[in-house]
Amino acid sequence: MAAHTLLVLAHPRTDSLTAQVAARLHARIEGEGGTVDVLDLYAEGFDPALRPEDEPDWENREKVYSPEVRAHMDRVLAADDIVVVFPVWWFTPPAILKGWIDRVWNYGFAYGRSRPRLAGKRLLWLALMGGTPEEVARLGMTDALGLMLVTGISEFCGLPDARLRVLHGTELSGVPVELRSGRVAELVDEAERTLTEELPGATATTTPTAATTATATATTTPSDASAATTTTTTTTENTLNEEPAR
Repeated sequence: MAAHTLLVLAHPRTDSLTAQVAARLHARIEGEGGTVDVLDLYAEGFDPALRPEDEPDWENREKVYSPEVRAHMDRVLAADDIVVVFPVWWFTPPAILKGWIDRVWNYGFAYGRSRPRLAGKRLLWLALMGGTPEEVARLGMTDALGLMLVTGISEFCGLPDARLRVLHGTELSGVPVELRSGRVAELVDEAERTLTEELPGATATTTPTAATTATATATTTPSDASAATTTTTTTTENTLNEEPAR
């Protein structure tokens, strides 16, 4: 069967570069025979605020969470690969994406078990940063993101096959208007190559963890774009799945 990808998009505008990148990856995966579930957090109106019904219960890892969260958990479980496309704001992902992790990647589901439920999935965090590679390196932004997303979330949830890649310089304000469409094309092409490099076989056949149907997303001409550079973070096996204090 074809590989199934959960493609998570975290940007409020459908004409953004982030949305354009997600649309290209969506088309690439489906064009090569894979299936895609597009989870556009803003378009679907996801509420990132953690409320009591979805708060972890350290004495009950079998807690039944809210219907919205359980539906998102099902979408995560159905995926062979997870690709998360997002801008970096204030050194971190958007609040809506952090809230999705808070509510959905919850105790008893994503962590807190000796045999992680998400084990075997591949995860690509694709971050769009406005700074140049030199600026980003000087500020330590990629290291900070890697610690949060790869070590603090992916490894802790039993996904050793997770990596962070960065597309740098995604701010068009200094690019002449007549050159912007070309910069957008270069950036989106680089994102597609990143998918091929980091998730080889994502568009080929594989043994699925579950099956689901694909949903669609649409984008228009982006208003923020740039040239791209990449960074890979090495991961290790998670050994913390039994710890509740998270």
